[in-house]
Amino acid sequence: MRKDVRILLVGEPKVGKTSLIMTLVSEEFPAVVPYRAEEITIPADVTPERVPTHIVDYSEAEQTDEQLYQEISKANVICIVYSVNNKKSYLCSPFTVCVCFRVPLILVGNKSDLVEHSSMETVLPIMNKYTEIETCVECSAKNLKNISELFYYAQKAVLHPTGPLYCPEKKEMRSACVRALTRIFKVSDLDNDGILNDHELTFFQRTCFNTPLAPQALEDVKNVVRKNLTDGVRDNGLTLKGFLFLHTLFIQRGRHETTWAVLRRFGYDDDLELHQDYLFPLLKIPPDCTTELNHNAYLFLQSVFDKHDKDRDCALSPEELMDLFDVFPYVPWGLDVNSTVCTNDQGWITYQGYLSQWTLTTYLDVQRCLEYLGYLGYSIIAEQESQASAITVTRDKKLDLKKKQTQRNVFRGHAFGITGSGKTGFLQGFLGRNLVRQKAIKEEHKSYYAISTAHVYGQEKYLLLHEIFPDFDFLSETELSCDIVCLIYDVSNPCSFEYCARIFKQYFMDSKTPCMLIAAKSDLPETKQQYCMTPLEFCRKHKMPPPQSYTCNTAAAPMISHDPQFLRLPLYSNDSFLHFFDHARLRCMCTCNRCTFCLCQNFLNSELVQTVRTKLYTVIFSRHITHADLKSSTFWLRASVGATVCAMLGFAMYRALLRPR
Repeated sequence: MRKDVRILLVGEPKVGKTSLIMTLVSEEFPAVVPYRAEEITIPADVTPERVPTHIVDYSEAEQTDEQLYQEISKANVICIVYSVNNKKSYLCSPFTVCVCFRVPLILVGNKSDLVEHSSMETVLPIMNKYTEIETCVECSAKNLKNISELFYYAQKAVLHPTGPLYCPEKKEMRSACVRALTRIFKVSDLDNDGILNDHELTFFQRTCFNTPLAPQALEDVKNVVRKNLTDGVRDNGLTLKGFLFLHTLFIQRGRHETTWAVLRRFGYDDDLELHQDYLFPLLKIPPDCTTELNHNAYLFLQSVFDKHDKDRDCALSPEELMDLFDVFPYVPWGLDVNSTVCTNDQGWITYQGYLSQWTLTTYLDVQRCLEYLGYLGYSIIAEQESQASAITVTRDKKLDLKKKQTQRNVFRGHAFGITGSGKTGFLQGFLGRNLVRQKAIKEEHKSYYAISTAHVYGQEKYLLLHEIFPDFDFLSETELSCDIVCLIYDVSNPCSFEYCARIFKQYFMDSKTPCMLIAAKSDLPETKQQYCMTPLEFCRKHKMPPPQSYTCNTAAAPMISHDPQFLRLPLYSNDSFLHFFDHARLRCMCTCNRCTFCLCQNFLNSELVQTVRTKLYTVIFSRHITHADLKSSTFWLRASVGATVCAMLGFAMYRALLRPR
C-alpha cells in the first residue's frame, strides 16, 4: 500500500475546483474564491484510510501546459471536475491528456444544487469508453454535499484500484487477480480437501481482518453463494468457485477494498505480484555463520507434507509434488533433487528426503528458502511476522571450536578425489543407493550434493556431502570451507591415492578441519598405490583415522564398514572439534526436545545418569557382595526399598516437568 496519496483537481474554469478544496478544509462555502488554492496536506489520522493525502489545485489562468503535465505525472489520482448544468464542461482540454497518462480518474459533477436531474446518463458512455475512470461523484460545494465522499473515493481509487482486479467490459475478474486468489485459497485450505470449512474460514477471517466471523455471518455468506452457484458450496464448505464468486461480488458492489485487504495480507502489491519485502525479509547473517531451519519451521514443513501426502505412504509422488508446488509461480525443484535426497523404491521423495532438501536449501541459499516459504504462506499459517522467524543463524564456527561445543544440526563434508575415484558413488551410497540403483540415474539428473540424517551417539544431525571437481591448482575458499574432508581414492587405481595425499598436504595438513581417507571400490582387487607410503602409513604419520573401506557394489544399501567413526568425525575430531552437544534430538514421534517425553529421555541418556548407573552396577556386583549377601532377605528388602524410592523420585520428576507445560 502507498505511504501517501496525491490528488490533482483539473477542469474548465468556473466549474468549482477551488471551491471544493476550500469547502473540504473549512467545512463551509467560501465567500471569496481565489483563482487557485495552495497545495494542502491532510494528516493520516483524519483520513478514512489512515494515509497522508496531498490535494493539488490547477488553474489555467495561473499555470502553463508544461506545469499541467508535471502535476499530472506526479499525481496518483486525478479528479476531473465539471459543472452538471453544463454538459460540455466534462470534455475539458486536460481530459485527453489525463487519459494518456494512465492514472486513475474520478469524474466529479459539481454544482448539483443548480439542477434537479442527474448527469449520470450523460457521463455513463464516457465511463464505459475509458477504463481509467474509476467512478463518478455528483456533489455541491455550496450545499456541502458529498465533499468528504469525493476525496474518499479519490483515496480509494489509489489505494484500492479496480483496474487490476476487474474488467468492466467482460464483467469478470482479471486473470492475474484470479491467479492470486486461487493461490490464497490453496494456502488457506489447510487439509487440502478442495473446500474451506468453518475452521479454515474463521482462521482466514481472523488472519485478514483481525476479527473472527460469527457463526450466523458464516452461514449467511454460504447462503449467498448457494443462491448464485450450484457448486459454490460443497459439504458445507466453500469451494474455489464460491471463493472467487464472493470476491467478484465484493468488487461489483464497490467493496473492492475487501479484496485488496486479502491480497495485501498474503503479500501482493498493487500489480498483483508478491512483494519483494514479503518474499525476502531482512535477515542478517554474520561471516562464518550458517543458517538452519528451526523447530517451528520443521513443524510447518511437516504440516505441508502431510497436507499433500494424500495416500499416506510417507512419500510424495510426482502428482503430489506438483500439487504442493501449485502455489509457486514455477517448479522450484528439478529432477536432480531425487538424486540429492533419500527416495523410496519408486524414486519418490520420502518424508526424510523432503526435510533434507529444505535443510539443504536453507544451508546453501537461505534467500531462496525464504522465497519458497513465502510462496507456501509460512508467515500466514504459522502466524509469524515473516519467514525470517523460521531461520536460525548459528554462531561463528571459531567460537564453537574455542568452546568445544555446538548447537548446530547441519554439518558439511567435501569429497575430494580424481575423476573416477568413486565420489559420486560415495555420495549416492550415503543415501542408501547401491550400484544398481545408481546406474538407473540419468546423467543430466545427477547431483553434486547429497544430504541425509546421521545418528551420532544418539543424536540426529544432518550431514551434507558435496562432491568437489578435481582441480589441484585452484580450490576456492568455498570448496575448502567445510566441517569434514573426505579424501576418496580407488583401491584398484594405482594413481588414485597420490591426488588425495597432495590435496591433504597442500590445503588441510595445517588446518583444524578433520580429514578421513575413504578406500572406495573395495570389492575390486586392491592395487599398490604409486606413492612413497601406503595409505595406512600415511594416516598413521598424520594422525588420521585408518582408511575406511567402502563399496556400493552390494545387494543391500552400501555402508562405510561397521565403524561409525566416519559420522562421528565432524563432531569429535583429533583436535577435539565440537566435543559436546547441549541437546540430543531423539527418535521419538515429535523429536522436539521440548516435550516432557524428550526431556525425560534426555535426562535418562545424560552422562550423569549413565555414570551413576555404572557406579551402581559396580557397587552391586563388586567383590564386597558375597554369595551369602545375595541370599540374605535383608539385602533384597533393601534393594526393593531402594528401587521403590527411585521409582517415586522418577514419577515426581515427571510431574514437575509436566506442570510448567
